[in-house]
Amino acid sequence: MHLDVVNKENQKVGSVDVNDDVFGGRVNAHLMWESVVHANAAGRRGTHATKNRALVSGSGKKPWRQKGTGRARVGSSRTPLWRHGGTVFGPQPRSYDFKLSKKVERGALRAALAQKLKDGDVVVVDALTAPEVKTKAAAALLKGWNVTGKAVLVDVAVDEKLSRSVRNIPGVSIVPSARLTARDVIDAANVVTTRGALEKLQEALS
Repeated sequence: MHLDVVNKENQKVGSVDVNDDVFGGRVNAHLMWESVVHANAAGRRGTHATKNRALVSGSGKKPWRQKGTGRARVGSSRTPLWRHGGTVFGPQPRSYDFKLSKKVERGALRAALAQKLKDGDVVVVDALTAPEVKTKAAAALLKGWNVTGKAVLVDVAVDEKLSRSVRNIPGVSIVPSARLTARDVIDAANVVTTRGALEKLQEALS
């Protein structure tokens, strides 16, 4: 498969070969699902907490004697059976992250990129740089490439000026190729990548 490489004026300046053995196979949707679930779980804060009977406010004194009152026996006003009592087996702070093999991560990224290539939503450019920090210029650059809505920009090394220029554009993010995930690709309507970044990804995923 051959993809055109365009410049900032959206003019063809070359082409890049994409290996069909890497991006031309069957798209494994299950791998993409596993990768997205893993990314979402790892991003959860997990700071929820409830108070058990040892932490809830209240006295530890026995409210009334054990026998002779006609009422049910009770040992503390902080019992979970009472209003304002402690919570039994409530959620506690924890990490939701779990281990996902690198093979699955690579397979998910390969499938996500393959799907974008089949849909024609990948734009290969010669460079992703900006002469100055200016959001308006970055928006015009994306519009010249017919990139609208959510987009992920991929380069081998992120240009600091361009990164600061696109951070105010809703739905647009820029990531280095070494940190690109399947969720980044799936969540974007368009993938804009440099020739070098695409070659690095192809080498890593082959």
